Amino acid sequence: MEAKIQEGFLGQSMLIVTPSKQKQLAAHPFCRSLFATAIGYYPLASYHDRERENGSGDYILLYCVDGQGYVEEQGQRILLNPSSFYILSKNIKHHYGSIAKKPWSIYWLHFNGEKADLLYERYTESRHPNTLEYDQERVDRFNYLLNTLGNDLTDATMVLLYLNLLHLITSFTYLKGNKKDFPADSVSKTIRFMKDNVNGNFQIKEFADMTNYSVTRFSQLFRARTGYAPMQYFLHLKIQGACQYLSFSKMNIKEIGQTLGFLDPFYFSRIFKTVTGKSPLNYRKDNENH
Repeated sequence: MEAKIQEGFLGQSMLIVTPSKQKQLAAHPFCRSLFATAIGYYPLASYHDRERENGSGDYILLYCVDGQGYVEEQGQRILLNPSSFYILSKNIKHHYGSIAKKPWSIYWLHFNGEKADLLYERYTESRHPNTLEYDQERVDRFNYLLNTLGNDLTDATMVLLYLNLLHLITSFTYLKGNKKDFPADSVSKTIRFMKDNVNGNFQIKEFADMTNYSVTRFSQLFRARTGYAPMQYFLHLKIQGACQYLSFSKMNIKEIGQTLGFLDPFYFSRIFKTVTGKSPLNYRKDNENH
């Protein structure tokens, strides 16, 4: 059955590994154990719906970071909420999609390799809980794979791809403890607020006041959870949003900066280059064919 999917989500990013590159990965002494065949990010993916009568020849990891969606496999229907995930088995009929009233934003990954079966078996042993504490490092690894798999595959690049992919998948399949769905705490609520208001301008005290902690205590808790200072993390979200606009919209650089709360286009360009190592213009040129 053909996939039913409406393409063109703002900020969409997708990469299909070519057969020749898959062959190259499958022959590498590290990557043959585990390699990605496709990866993507669909934000606010209204009408996203995919059904495969015979399943896929790869395992498929779905990681919902916002909104809601569902997965149907082997007679079960599982609801995916923010920070929840599911790994689809190989060669088994499945159906998944976004819930229209609250469309999901998801990272998705197709993977295979000699050790893929073992990782999936580990997942089935601890299938529940399927909700994780938010971890920016997990998202960063998805983005690393998205940005790197399209490059030339040198030996060093393939080793790094393997290590990042292994770390990413094991962060889902080897969960710490046996916790049920984690309660939303003050840091999680602040992160959600940051994402929902990424175009705003705030002071750290405003974030701390939302949690009823002092600035010092809030900063300690936030850094312990995310590895970033609060304002550094918020800036990271803004630049991540800018990367999406530069890659998948026709907005000019000034418009993108203003959309994300940067009133001075020169300041925006300077901050963007500090974070990414490239000017907004060069970033757009490097990604216009991806």
